[in-house]
Amino acid sequence: MIGARRPTAATGSIMARRYRIKRLYQQVADKLMAMIEAGRFPPGSRLPAERKLAETFGVSRPTVREAIIALELAGYVEVRVGSGVYVLEPQGQAPAATELDVGPFELTEARILFEGEAAALAATLITDEEIAQLEEALAEIAEANERAPSSEVQDRKFHMLIAQATRNSAIVSVIDELWEWKMSSPLNERIFQKVRELGYRPRIDEHRAIIDALRRRDPQAARAAMHEHLGRLIDELLDATEIEALEEARRRVSRERERFTLARRLG
Repeated sequence: MIGARRPTAATGSIMARRYRIKRLYQQVADKLMAMIEAGRFPPGSRLPAERKLAETFGVSRPTVREAIIALELAGYVEVRVGSGVYVLEPQGQAPAATELDVGPFELTEARILFEGEAAALAATLITDEEIAQLEEALAEIAEANERAPSSEVQDRKFHMLIAQATRNSAIVSVIDELWEWKMSSPLNERIFQKVRELGYRPRIDEHRAIIDALRRRDPQAARAAMHEHLGRLIDELLDATEIEALEEARRRVSRERERFTLARRLG
């Protein structure tokens, strides 16, 4: 076909690996599905605690959380906040998870890497007109935060404006693809829905800090502000996917006890 690009050996190899290798959370989900189907965890039973599953499979707790939510989407389990994860009765053929569905923790880590560097580069190239466009986008985010249900369309626009200010089409394409994954993935949609249900919204002050760094044409400050912004999103994801809510409550009580003990000592 005239004008069509032919895949090189290198790109063909990358695509082959992309389709062949499952995400880590999917590997954990597959193992849990096999255990459920083999009767190790019968309907009505409670899965082991998150920490135990992480130790069993040799993965992080966020990876276990992504696997559990994938199982919830597939109809294998029910997450009962404050109680645990319970196996459901089989509902016929459960829908298969999307092979290329990237989990939100991996996705956000990638955004920290790419968008942090994009912000630094944009700080050296951005125009006053583009700064003004970011101000308008921030006003739209603030307005969207007041609506229910809230939308991430305005937040995406803000971040894409920064990507476009790099003058690098490859960077724009990568960041746009990361956002597309976030907004079209069933797993990401489910978890970010949990984030929204907890009342989290795009933080105006964090976006303001990014704009201020860009206005000063300060690459280091722009990178740091973007890292701070997306790092806080990781914290929100952890809060939203905390299955062992009672355990988290105990930790909070412990932290409060330590804080008040310290306050008494200082007094």
